[in-house]
Amino acid sequence: MKRIHPGVLLDAYARGIFPMAHEGEIQWFSPEMRGLIPLDERFHIPQGLKRTLRRKPFEIRRDTAFREVMLACAEREETWIDDVILESFCHLHELGCAHSVECWDAEGLQGGLYGVELPGVFFGESMFSRKTDASKVALVALVEDLRERHFKLLDTQWMTPHLSQFGGYAVPREVYLGMLRKVLRA
Repeated sequence: MKRIHPGVLLDAYARGIFPMAHEGEIQWFSPEMRGLIPLDERFHIPQGLKRTLRRKPFEIRRDTAFREVMLACAEREETWIDDVILESFCHLHELGCAHSVECWDAEGLQGGLYGVELPGVFFGESMFSRKTDASKVALVALVEDLRERHFKLLDTQWMTPHLSQFGGYAVPREVYLGMLRKVLRA
């Protein structure tokens, strides 16, 4: 089974670098502009999602279906999750360094997200939804968990319109790397 050594992965994340598979090759990225979700009062929950959250349509679970979350995230026309990425991150999960947040209902796993965790920082990798708002509910649950544990950064790699609705923003790479070093030193 081919995979990236966990030490290499964790060192890369600590340096602001992450892997993605592209055309059978593992490539490493550190975007010019880095996406972040605020963990303070700037985190915004859109009104429609607030209504969904009040209904509590999903049971939130953590780390009960990590591989399944990754496989669901890979179910798209273009994916950066190949077998090497899958096995590498599942191994990180076994070591306690990668985690999933899952939304379940009576019909099964409906949405979720996964990422890598270092002290004070969560690096969001991917999310998926099979039912309306499931990935968004997972994101809100993740933010609540990170706030409770006094995390300082929620890294989304790139900023997308989907993430900007939550107050997400982008900072230049050098600013991000300074923020990351400060959090990891603490």
